[in-house]
Amino acid sequence: MNLRTASAPTGTESAAAIPAATEEPPAADHAAELRPRSIQTSPLLDDAARHPVQWVYERLGTGDTGLTSVEARTRLALHGPNDIASEHPPGWARRLLLACRNPLVLLLAVLATVSIATGDVRAATVIAVMIVLGVALRLFQEKRADVAAESLREMIHVTATVMRDGAAVEIPIHEVVPGDLVHLAAGDMIPGDVRIVASNTLFVNQATLTGESLPVEKSAGTTPAPTDGRSSDVSLVDAVNVCYLGTSVQSGTATAVVVETGPRTSFGRVAASIAATEPPTAFERGVSQFTWFMIRLMCVMVPLVFFINGVTKHDWREAFFFALAVAVGLTPEMLPMIVSVCLSQGALAMSRKRVIVRRLDSIQNLGAMDVLCTDKTGTLTRDEVILERHCDVDGAESARVLLLASLVSQMQTGLKSVLDRAILDYVQSHSDSIPITHDSYRKVGEIPYDFTRKLMSVVVDAPDGRRMLIVKGAPEEVFRRCTRLEMSGEMVVIDPAFLADIGEEYDALSTNGFRVLAVAYREIPPADGVTTADETDLVLCGYVAFLDPPKETARAAIKALEHAGITVKTITGDNELVSRTICRSVGIATRHVLTGPDIARMSDVQLADAAEKASIFARVSPADKQRIVRALQARSHVVGYMGDGINDAPALHAADVGISVDSAVDVAKASADIILLDKSLAVLAEGVMEGRKVFSNVLKYVRMGASSNFGNMFSVLGASAWLPFLPMAPIQVLTNNLLYDVSQIPIPSDRVDAEQIARPRPWAMGEIRRYILWIGPVSSLFDYTTFLVMYFVFRASTPAHAALFQSGWFVESLLTQTLIIHVIRTDKIPFFQSRASGQLIATSITVMAIGAWLPFSPFASSLGLVRLPSLYWPFLLATAVAYMTVTQLLKTVLLRRKLI
Repeated sequence: MNLRTASAPTGTESAAAIPAATEEPPAADHAAELRPRSIQTSPLLDDAARHPVQWVYERLGTGDTGLTSVEARTRLALHGPNDIASEHPPGWARRLLLACRNPLVLLLAVLATVSIATGDVRAATVIAVMIVLGVALRLFQEKRADVAAESLREMIHVTATVMRDGAAVEIPIHEVVPGDLVHLAAGDMIPGDVRIVASNTLFVNQATLTGESLPVEKSAGTTPAPTDGRSSDVSLVDAVNVCYLGTSVQSGTATAVVVETGPRTSFGRVAASIAATEPPTAFERGVSQFTWFMIRLMCVMVPLVFFINGVTKHDWREAFFFALAVAVGLTPEMLPMIVSVCLSQGALAMSRKRVIVRRLDSIQNLGAMDVLCTDKTGTLTRDEVILERHCDVDGAESARVLLLASLVSQMQTGLKSVLDRAILDYVQSHSDSIPITHDSYRKVGEIPYDFTRKLMSVVVDAPDGRRMLIVKGAPEEVFRRCTRLEMSGEMVVIDPAFLADIGEEYDALSTNGFRVLAVAYREIPPADGVTTADETDLVLCGYVAFLDPPKETARAAIKALEHAGITVKTITGDNELVSRTICRSVGIATRHVLTGPDIARMSDVQLADAAEKASIFARVSPADKQRIVRALQARSHVVGYMGDGINDAPALHAADVGISVDSAVDVAKASADIILLDKSLAVLAEGVMEGRKVFSNVLKYVRMGASSNFGNMFSVLGASAWLPFLPMAPIQVLTNNLLYDVSQIPIPSDRVDAEQIARPRPWAMGEIRRYILWIGPVSSLFDYTTFLVMYFVFRASTPAHAALFQSGWFVESLLTQTLIIHVIRTDKIPFFQSRASGQLIATSITVMAIGAWLPFSPFASSLGLVRLPSLYWPFLLATAVAYMTVTQLLKTVLLRRKLI
């Protein structure tokens, strides 16, 4: 296979050779116990793992020479290409359908249709333009983001080496079929779910599937069959003879037979589980709630307006058009455009921070997010193993231990593992403080690593003439071969009763999450060669301990996220002790930890309770991750999930905002809403602020438009019942509404107060409803003062003076609601403590000037407007000042009582 992974160092030793940390002295390799146990596999793969190779060959119709080209083509036609369907982005038709399913778009479309049917083409045209602009901007932005993501995928071309017609050939991975015999080498991607038939020190990186940070050992053989009728006694995650599509070879070589391809693989089954329609985001749910609230309001008010005006004016046709204009006035028709422009500007700002937005609605969710679930490896850690400790049995730093360990790593002839490289890199980087040289040692032999011994040994001639056998490997295997140990410069004989005590330092390192190797040696006489029988009577020298260290930026980024009101929780397939160590070092609380087995025993309600308290979820499966996300959502959290593996795809899909990286597997990127070009929480923290700015500006429009329109409708109801004429002509209502909308076009670029983005701001329909119900009637209050002045002061009380009354309310309504934008847009005192953007101030002034000019303009007669008397303008000024003052005072009271 031609594709080599970025982390493809090779070797004969891995984490599988080192037991994962436990809280008791290990007597065996517990690594398998600490792996996540639940992945979706096929019955055929299960059978292949539990039967001999010859049975597998017969079952799959293949053999040691692989398939013929003719048979391979037949199977490709039968099984289909080795592709995952979820990797392909939706087409234009699908995108258009998803965009048009927005409930507000549907509402506007209905109103536009009614307007056309009743002959009100002007209203229909305005609404249609808003729909087209909103949908088009959304389609364009989502397509642009997907093109960027697709360009990343196209940079990777994956091939596999298979046996065809008895010869090894390279073919595109999508042409691999069940029964193919594949050759695997270091750096190769596994081209399907495969059963190993032969191997040489094979180690596989399963991090994308299980979340384990270090490779696991794989070999040929059979997995034990179930003994009690259950489907499995040994999970296929633990089966050493099975590898999965999407994982990669870390070191060694192997030959394997392909059992499953494409959607039938474990990778494919995960992809199928997320292939259904994406669940609505928190923002989409909020828009839907808001829309239905407005629809219910319309269902009450529009019939009332129609009935009252029909009964009192006896002109049912005019009453119908007026009611229709009221319905349009109740609809914040600019919302799709405002949302799309806000999102587009937010996406552009985030792209400058190397963040690709795939799903526009997710930007608001990023700002509303109050819980971030993140994987550990590569996000909190550097995704590279380093040597952290080299100590004697007492725990003191020991240059001698480092020397002996580095001699084995340097002089062994096998492929060097990540642990060997970590040791040698440490020696090189610390050459000034710990001078170590290998030049004076001469290698005379070695005993390679194997799965049974879990040891590696080299024989060297030391500068003083002694010949030494140096052993490095799994601590429990080294311990039982040792008879003495070095302690405080003295040689101490190990008494059998003392054997448990010598592992205290090892236990301490394991408890702190380190991967540990023991180092021992013995002097041997000159001989022709050495065998494994010579690995006895050893002297225990000490330990080398490894860790995937935390990123330097992780602690500061987590602190910034928590300061912004976001709780960070770690969800990982790695073991609990390693997870605790990393989380403690980056500032994540470690008091409450849930593991996969814990989660499996819990109901959804119990998990929701436990997930609130837990900050670390360890040893979890992909299904567990998805359950955790949904449990947190059930507690009204807006949940973000950051991951890059196959095992993360279900959780990415379920989260309110799924976050992945450009180096992620394709199914993870296909499930994500946002793609980071740098896998860093610091970049994410900046994106959160952009998301909150977008959300704040969208919320401004909703508050302004809905509260103003709501207040106007109360005014319409009262005036309709009282006056012998319409309080405002239908064309005046539509013109007023259009001008008000124009005044709000710059909202996406408006300034946002720091306090408004300091904490998560989820879409809270209750808060919006309270805002409308409290602020809206204030508008009505001053509308009624205007009615009284126009009716009693200016004598506009008969149908003959209807135009004067309508002109007075038209100007007052437009000017006051345009001016009140500056009160509603901030929680502070407008103009003094918080000032709008220059564009918003300019459009406000322009719209107010147009509103005052229209009664005197050439368009006055067509709009049914007349000139207003001179005395009207001082009254209008007093009304505007009083309206702003009362609204500001009421807003302050509501904020202090935390009602809005």
